[in-house]
Amino acid sequence: MAGSLLPQQLFLQGVAAVFLFAFASLYTQIPGLYGPEGILPARRMLRPQGKGRWQQLWETPTLLWEAPRLGLDTAQGLELLSLLGTVLALGPLLLRRLRHPLVYLLLWAAYLSACQVGQVFLYFQWDSLLLETGFLAVLVAPLRQFSSPKQTPQGPLVGASACKHLTFWLVRWLLFRLMFASGVVKLTSRCPAWWGLTALTYHYETQCLPTPAAWFAHHLPIWLHKLSVVATFLIEIAVPLLFFAPIRRLRLAAFYTQVLLQVLIIITGNYNFFNLLTLVLTTALLDDQHLAAEPGLSLPRKMPTSWHRVLLGKLSLLLELATYATLAYGTAYYFGLEVDWQQHVIHSRITFTFHQFSQWLKMVTLPTMWLGAASLTWELLSALWRWAQIRGWLQKFYTAIQLSILGASTVALFLISLVPYSYVEPGTHGLLWTKAHHLFGTVEHLQLANSYGLFRRMTGLGGRPEVVLEGSYDGHHWTEIEFMYKPGNVSRPPPIVVPHQPRLDWQMWFAALGPHTHSPWFTSLVLRLLQGKEPVIRLIQNDAAQYPFNKQPPTYIRAQRYKYWFSQPGEQGRWWRRQWVEEFFPPVSLGDPILEMLLQQFGLKDKSPPRPHSPTHALARALHWIRIQLSPLEPPNLLWGLLGAVGAVRVVQALLASWLPQSSPPAREENHKLISKKESRTASRQAVPTPNNCSSGSRTSRRKK
Repeated sequence: MAGSLLPQQLFLQGVAAVFLFAFASLYTQIPGLYGPEGILPARRMLRPQGKGRWQQLWETPTLLWEAPRLGLDTAQGLELLSLLGTVLALGPLLLRRLRHPLVYLLLWAAYLSACQVGQVFLYFQWDSLLLETGFLAVLVAPLRQFSSPKQTPQGPLVGASACKHLTFWLVRWLLFRLMFASGVVKLTSRCPAWWGLTALTYHYETQCLPTPAAWFAHHLPIWLHKLSVVATFLIEIAVPLLFFAPIRRLRLAAFYTQVLLQVLIIITGNYNFFNLLTLVLTTALLDDQHLAAEPGLSLPRKMPTSWHRVLLGKLSLLLELATYATLAYGTAYYFGLEVDWQQHVIHSRITFTFHQFSQWLKMVTLPTMWLGAASLTWELLSALWRWAQIRGWLQKFYTAIQLSILGASTVALFLISLVPYSYVEPGTHGLLWTKAHHLFGTVEHLQLANSYGLFRRMTGLGGRPEVVLEGSYDGHHWTEIEFMYKPGNVSRPPPIVVPHQPRLDWQMWFAALGPHTHSPWFTSLVLRLLQGKEPVIRLIQNDAAQYPFNKQPPTYIRAQRYKYWFSQPGEQGRWWRRQWVEEFFPPVSLGDPILEMLLQQFGLKDKSPPRPHSPTHALARALHWIRIQLSPLEPPNLLWGLLGAVGAVRVVQALLASWLPQSSPPAREENHKLISKKESRTASRQAVPTPNNCSSGSRTSRRKK
């Protein structure tokens, strides 16, 4: 079985990078979202209930309970956590020794703490996915590091490596649950766009924050859009079953299909760190041989093989070809693929009914759980086999302890994950072991396992709904308030903001899908704009000069609902076209009875607003100074600047690593002499060399080097 040390290291670096983006992006928005003058002040979420300290921490697991001990309020504590999380995430990216379980445990705890007070702005599926992935990184990260990525571990590290292969399997299981559930819910939702294969004719212009490439993708031929939906179903429903294939090439094929899907989504949509995190999860499908840079590792020498190995190889090839043929035939049959050679198009349609799909889903959901259990059992047996190969009772004892702890943790997390996974098929949910439900209910608030299902229904089939805020000084002349990222001005091209997530812009997209009463936070946004609160204004326009009411807050605020469509190719200078639909929020001013009634109804009227004061505590002053220094930077630029700094440091590290060995030729000559002596002693012990032991002897020499 191929090793996974290199994919594990790639996974750990990727998780650190995503945490870096998540913390840095959140930090830039804390004053406007959660500050004392923000839309949803965080202090409202942490009110002592008179419970014990540890009970309070267990029921609401957040480190922000300790903020008052540091002289900070809740929002300042959240800023401190975000800054520490950003700095801590830089460690594993720059230093191999910092890819340690304790580092990832702190990152997970810090982000979980933020989510406890994040309210609606941190209720996205990718936030839950990051928490689950971050906890898996705690189990995957090694307690001790090898001195070199290509060095073969010796002694106790052999057992540790065997244990990490086991925990790394959970990453593959998480990727399977994410993709399979995301594909299934598109059909179980009965959305006519998905069943009609027309979802992508709407998706590019109706997604939250499209990129400029989405405009071009939107104008592709309809038959290609429908064929792309077929490919999406294939990649998200059928291909994930290959994640557990015993044939290595099938797993690699599944890896590249997942990468292709995520890259295309990144090109056409601003989904912050979600697609990057999904790409990180796909590393669980790789192995050391595929990632190795040295030809000797990626292309081992051909050795004489026995007849049963040759037969096994041919059977594997036949099984691989049969799998590809089955996928191709099933896709053509169930989606009615027909090639029109005259018009040079491929026609497609779904040939099965909702009832047939429901019956199929009921039939396969439970077997996929057994497939996961069988794959996990194989990983457990493989770990036990590797443990049996360890020599020395002390090393075996040390490894047995690790294997027992990590093995029990892996099995427990697998059982917990079955509960949210079973939500895709309600009938299967009731068949699960009662203990699994109880275990999941005990730790559900820690978000160790979550249910997923992205793009369940396609919205905006009759046009993209968009809320446009307007302000006025006299109630007669209204000026539009344009956001930095979401569509507004029809002549402005869609921006590229990935990996930053402007959380207010995202919630404005959700608010437009229904009445304003379904989004209580919107009333608080209107109040803050009427009050002229700068932290909230910076969420809308980072440059105060671009905000039309930067000198004096508007007297009145209202909101209109429009429908937006991408412009046609012939329209010059316009990216969008729009049509007014209705009034979304009535005109209100400070003290307006309607506004006061809504604030009271939604519990947004703070009975004891904090008194504005300058920070007096040293730590609070330091946080205030850092905020002032970073405030001129736009969030996407800040994130890309951090990534560029990491890249520059890694380049310098690589140059130093390549230069330092060349700077000490005497030491290198001495090493060559020692290696030559070892090779001569090894050759003297081999009385009658054969082609097999000659090649194995050369590999042993290379490992010693």
